[in-house]
Amino acid sequence: MVIIRHLHIHLYYETAVLKYLISQSKRLLIGASIASVVHGACSVFLLAQISSALTAEAPDRMEMALIFGGTAVAVMLSYMVANILFERLGQRAHAELRSFIAKRVIASDYRHLELIGAARVQSALSEHCTHVAEFFVSFPIILTNAVIVAGCLIYMALLSWQVFLLAVIVIGFGSLGYHLAHLRAIRHLDTAAQEQDRLFAYFRSLTDGAKELRLNRDKRVAFYDNVLGKSIEIVRHERTFGMSLFIGSASWGNFLIYAFIGMVLFVLVGDVPDRALIMTGFALVFVYMVGPLEALLLNIPRANLAQVSADRIDEITRTMAASEEQTDGLSPPSLQSIKLQGVLHRYYHEQSDELFTMGPIDLEFCPGQITFLVGGNGSGKTTLAKLLVGLYPPEEGQIIFNGTVVDETNRDHYRQLFSTIFSDFHLFDRLLETGGVDLDNEGNRLLAKLHLQNKVKVKDGAFTTLELSQGQRKRLALVVAYLENRPFFMFDEWAADQDPVFKEVFYREVLPELRAMGKAVLVISHDDRYFHLADRLIRMESGCLTLNSQAAMKDKDSLASATPSVACSNAV
Repeated sequence: MVIIRHLHIHLYYETAVLKYLISQSKRLLIGASIASVVHGACSVFLLAQISSALTAEAPDRMEMALIFGGTAVAVMLSYMVANILFERLGQRAHAELRSFIAKRVIASDYRHLELIGAARVQSALSEHCTHVAEFFVSFPIILTNAVIVAGCLIYMALLSWQVFLLAVIVIGFGSLGYHLAHLRAIRHLDTAAQEQDRLFAYFRSLTDGAKELRLNRDKRVAFYDNVLGKSIEIVRHERTFGMSLFIGSASWGNFLIYAFIGMVLFVLVGDVPDRALIMTGFALVFVYMVGPLEALLLNIPRANLAQVSADRIDEITRTMAASEEQTDGLSPPSLQSIKLQGVLHRYYHEQSDELFTMGPIDLEFCPGQITFLVGGNGSGKTTLAKLLVGLYPPEEGQIIFNGTVVDETNRDHYRQLFSTIFSDFHLFDRLLETGGVDLDNEGNRLLAKLHLQNKVKVKDGAFTTLELSQGQRKRLALVVAYLENRPFFMFDEWAADQDPVFKEVFYREVLPELRAMGKAVLVISHDDRYFHLADRLIRMESGCLTLNSQAAMKDKDSLASATPSVACSNAV
């Protein structure tokens, strides 16, 4: 079993994730490794003491007993220290790995995160992290037993060089079988890891689509039988087959060991002086070595599984490109003007099944101005909003903020201008980006204004619950946006889930109040009965803009009869 050689490959495989973890806990890893080596060496020395005690003369027994006792204590202490250190190392590795992935996610460009998908990130943060951390927990078992097996082989060579040569031959056969099994098993484990990423997406569908599944029996059955259940079965089958190959190779190694024992005891050791003593020594070594060898062979697959998971994490985090400089402690900028000049963006459009081009767009936003953005589904309204707030960089053209071009060096600072509520918004349970001595009182005042005071309250900077309807959650998001108090507010179909009362509150109270506060406001809306309340109306069609004047918006009939232009270059 060229186990040591395979172990060397796994420990020093060029994987950025493992190198990162090792660099973060180098001292702890070195200390734990030394303790494991000491434990293995002391265990082999203890074996030698036992073998010597079997033939020792009576006057030497007292001295040997003291040495034996000291060695036994050293074995106990080194075992305890090694396992405690590696347990700490495993927990630290788990935490460090999750922190590493979380930081990469936070720093990554938003567009790259969209391409990666939430399911792969969740899979990396949960199962793949666990497998990599388990490697550090199993490492002392691998290292200690590797030292014991190597020590037993050395002790065997001291007893008989012929036996040692036979052991080398057996190791060669064992290594060949293990290597072939290893190559095939890794392929199956990698297939299981890839399917695991898809499985996490199906787990999310299990909860997010609970209503749809309960309302449609055929859909529910098809989802489980053909999607979720099938994916679970693929992961189970591939992992079981891969790990079974490792177990089979371990059994092959054990068989060779017992065949080796038989050859030594019944063939190599013939009718020689002190035959009983030699056979007793070999038998003791063999019996002592079988247990560590089995543990070694059964734990190396965990290292391989950790390697596969580390590769998956490495692959995912490498795609999380961070091309921008991060804002660090700068106060939110003031707003004088934002200009979009020749901004153009391309993306795949599902409805037309082709590459969709939005722009070039020329547009300007100023403080105290309410802009409505309208248009059909798929016309590019939300994409324009993401470009405006800095989530997407323009492929062509530029965004000019207060006379300065927005690029990779200042885009993160530029994004601090905006408080947004997208249609797929997320609510945190705490007011993470706000502060102030009256935060709770101000939050509860706004909750009362939006008739949420009987559903949820702000207590110690956190919401008491998020279990609300979609319309109530949007009102809660509006409270968060108000408390952030940024210069620019962007609402993507905020009123779509509100009843008429709260639509009136939003359009006739909230928006004029924001204008009076000097905020720039962009509202993506289909509520044409409120269009006349905006300072200007921008219509988007096929990725291009037309700008309706305020005079046209004063009369809904004239607005409805207006024919929008499809020209892409628009006057500000």
